[in-house]
Amino acid sequence: MVSFDDTNRHRSRAVVALVVYISLFLDNMLLTVIVPILPDYLVHIDASVPESVIYKNFSLHYVPGLIGAGSSSIVQPVQPKASASTPAIEEEGGSIGILLGVKALVQLVANPIVGSGTGRFGFCVPIMFGSLNLLVASLIFGFGTSYGSLFVARAIHGVGSACIGVCGMSLVAQLYTEPDRRSRVMGTILGAMAVGVLVGYPFGGIAYEVAGKAAPFHVLALLCAGNLVLQYFQLDFQLATIQLRSLPRDSSTTATDDNGRLTWWPLLTHRLVLVVVGAIWISTSAMAILEPCLPIWMITHLHPKKWQLGTVFIPDSIGYWVGTNFFGTVAYRFGQIRVSIGALVLVGVSCLLLPSASNVVGLMLPHLGLGLGIGVVDAALVPLLATLVDNQLAARASYDPELSPDESTGRHAYGTVYAIQQIAVSAAYSLAPIIGGELVPVIGFSLLLRALGVLNLLYVPLLVYSGLRNSQSPGFGTIKQTELPLASSEPTSYRRFYNAVE
Repeated sequence: MVSFDDTNRHRSRAVVALVVYISLFLDNMLLTVIVPILPDYLVHIDASVPESVIYKNFSLHYVPGLIGAGSSSIVQPVQPKASASTPAIEEEGGSIGILLGVKALVQLVANPIVGSGTGRFGFCVPIMFGSLNLLVASLIFGFGTSYGSLFVARAIHGVGSACIGVCGMSLVAQLYTEPDRRSRVMGTILGAMAVGVLVGYPFGGIAYEVAGKAAPFHVLALLCAGNLVLQYFQLDFQLATIQLRSLPRDSSTTATDDNGRLTWWPLLTHRLVLVVVGAIWISTSAMAILEPCLPIWMITHLHPKKWQLGTVFIPDSIGYWVGTNFFGTVAYRFGQIRVSIGALVLVGVSCLLLPSASNVVGLMLPHLGLGLGIGVVDAALVPLLATLVDNQLAARASYDPELSPDESTGRHAYGTVYAIQQIAVSAAYSLAPIIGGELVPVIGFSLLLRALGVLNLLYVPLLVYSGLRNSQSPGFGTIKQTELPLASSEPTSYRRFYNAVE
């Protein structure tokens, strides 16, 4: 058994990793369990909202609830005729769009706040606070009877997702310092998101049909409460308490600012960190654009059956799960940048091929490739960000022994880099659908998706150049001071982890 801490040496870090896995699973399950419920529920809240308005503003997962139960094929929704109530309908449609986007927008804002707070509160307190938010959001979803309650629940869910996403991966990075095990465990934990998506959708639909709207959220609330109990007994909150007590009352702001200068600025200005985060962002944007745009294209071009609309994203989730669970170790062995280059090519090719499908079955292979590529990118590059932080702290310590990083600084650095990564993901899911929704009527879905595929392929040379540049840097002991944040005092381990593509 591997000790978690001097004060908790009998606790296995594998159990703590399981806690993070469960938290991410419940986060994504809550995200998708509402998918088959929300459209019908919103129609009951305001009967004046036509199905075409809801259809326009909901992502792919929401479409099956908008189709008549007796129809065997899909007919394109007809726009309502203009009337005196049209302005009110358009206003309500905008409200629905805000409801759908508020979670990602709140998470986008909360990510840097959570990342900055890790130096002061550690990782365990935010994880438990995020899980508590999931519990509260589930209860509000279950008992809420108005648009306002749904809005508040999704906003609270966004805060919880930020806490769990940033601090969960940071805690795993801190526990697993061995690069090979870190890469494997992080990939497995990332797979929890795919499992949550796969379980959440059918569970929400079945529970809604059998027991009503509140039932799936009550079950989720019980699961979140059980997760909170598990966290209370398995996570270590003593470090955060000691850290808070050790800070003078009048110097808290200064301490936070000092940590911020030591982590945010070097990471935000270093080329490789930006390239890695950019690769995560551009690959995730492909999926983010597909969700709101693909259903309309399928209805107008492929005329699918109702059940096909509800299952079209299953290959993506399966591909993502395979990529995260089985390619973390592969990426470490063959080079994380090298493997991510191949995965980014796969994402680009899948985007190019997807609009060429002539039937729904033809979408399966490009969807599988897209999910697999994004999963491999995450499995390869998310652990790499932790290694960049390790190099940052090691370089500071070797350059000036007086700056030897303590645990608080290292904790804050992990929180910062994963806050940056989560900002990129949240930006993709909040901005890409808006951009896609505006461009599809202008240039068409096929051209938009192929353009995104070309952008993914054009990003590959930048990733190749970054891998070559960092692996061929001569004389790590003589690296310039401006490049210290990502320098390493051990050339062999540095080369192995970046594993140049030469």
